[in-house]
Amino acid sequence: MPRAGLTPERVVEAAAVLADEVGLEQLTLALIAQRLGVAMPSLYKHVQGLDDVRRRLAARAVAELAAELADAAAGRAGPDALAAVAGAYRAYAHRHPGRYPATLRAPSPDDPAHVAAGERAVGTLYAALRGYGLEGEDAVDATRSLRSALHGFVALEAAGGFGLPRDVDRSFERLVAALDAGLRAWPGRPAEVVRGR
Repeated sequence: MPRAGLTPERVVEAAAVLADEVGLEQLTLALIAQRLGVAMPSLYKHVQGLDDVRRRLAARAVAELAAELADAAAGRAGPDALAAVAGAYRAYAHRHPGRYPATLRAPSPDDPAHVAAGERAVGTLYAALRGYGLEGEDAVDATRSLRSALHGFVALEAAGGFGLPRDVDRSFERLVAALDAGLRAWPGRPAEVVRGR
């Protein structure tokens, strides 16, 4: 019989906390079982193995990140929305150093919770980009560019990759300003849209 009170959600909750403590790559079923005070075989009554835990953790992390991006962007448009979303993205990576890498996993089409969370996150970015007149394929390209820039910054920051004597927060502000300038001058945008901003 499954241990009373142990559910897939509790297993994933323990995995999320542990991932932030030890790092996503160091997360194991043995650690999760130890944290929950159960024998490792007991976990298999609730999850199908470590990859299943990682898949569920990815869906949870993307849902958390999507909610924080949406909260940050609410009521904002254009550069204000961009700055708010970028700040929320970085803040999530700081607070959850183990969960954040899980957000990079692309959702499987047969995982509706993960797909829905990913669509919410992307939808928030699309809404912010509409303030720059970017929609359709341009919005896809711009979202990929924005995500790449933000991920690159937080990944380097997490790895201790910024050794020069320059305030990192200031560098992040300049990155967001550069992204704003790039979005305003997005290739192929109608000239009247660019002039209108």
